[in-house]
Amino acid sequence: MKSPNPMEVELKLALAPTGPAALTQHPYLASHAERKQTLTNTYFDTPQSDLAKAHIALRLRQVDGQVLQTVKTAGQGGGGLSQREEWEWQVAGPQLDLASIAKLPPFQGELSGVLDALAPQLSTDFTRRSWQLKEGRQGQESHIELVLDEGEIISGGYRTPIREAELELKGGEPEALWALALTLAEQVPLRPSDSSKAARGNALSTQHWPLPEAHSPAEWLHRATLALDAYHDSQQASFLNDAQQALATLAEHRELDATARAYAQAMPGALDADGQPNAAYGKAALALAHRLAYQTTLRSN
Repeated sequence: MKSPNPMEVELKLALAPTGPAALTQHPYLASHAERKQTLTNTYFDTPQSDLAKAHIALRLRQVDGQVLQTVKTAGQGGGGLSQREEWEWQVAGPQLDLASIAKLPPFQGELSGVLDALAPQLSTDFTRRSWQLKEGRQGQESHIELVLDEGEIISGGYRTPIREAELELKGGEPEALWALALTLAEQVPLRPSDSSKAARGNALSTQHWPLPEAHSPAEWLHRATLALDAYHDSQQASFLNDAQQALATLAEHRELDATARAYAQAMPGALDADGQPNAAYGKAALALAHRLAYQTTLRSN
């Protein structure tokens, strides 16, 4: 099992339909080796969705002839950037290792009594291409794993596509994630995403996509991001309207300085009629999210 208090820091990016091809052809990746894998994932919860309510994901992943068991807690952050606890270890077969799960901190309280009720609830099957990116900038070494996932989520009789990139910090500072994302956004149509695959699957099953209240600029950006996530999974036009309204409110927010306002004002017009971003949206959204990230709990931890 990984270290007792592991922390995952990653930046999640949803891609437009042309995004995967643009990403794989990006000149930044030309000199880096690519690894390709097929991942089959099953997520577990109780019939009452106790883990989902606690914002905990539990999955078994089959990859390269191995079965890995993973537990993730809720992420903190916004604008695509999240920090959360994660435990992962290899298990003997396609059955949960309940004894090890019971020892983890998330299962020391009320959830200690739900382990026997855990059952498969949703699956995510996708092809993953990955690159290990190591470099030094301004005297600091960084190691980022960039992955491109393409496949689908199957939950509650519903299906939705997976088409996303994740930048996970393996070593160094979070600044390296922002720098890489902005480099990719120059040529790849993308946008920040604040919804994990498990959260997307849970919402798909219940056909319920709640949006948070917003007051600060960071909260309005988070609401707009979640509304776009919800729109693409639900195909309900009301969520695209919610996203546009949130972006419009954000662009006029009195707490924004001139630079942040310019980023915010560029975003509404950079989404097409289907809610897909062009390169201008990705660059503006990431620049604004980076600026606002210093105001989130992620930066104060």
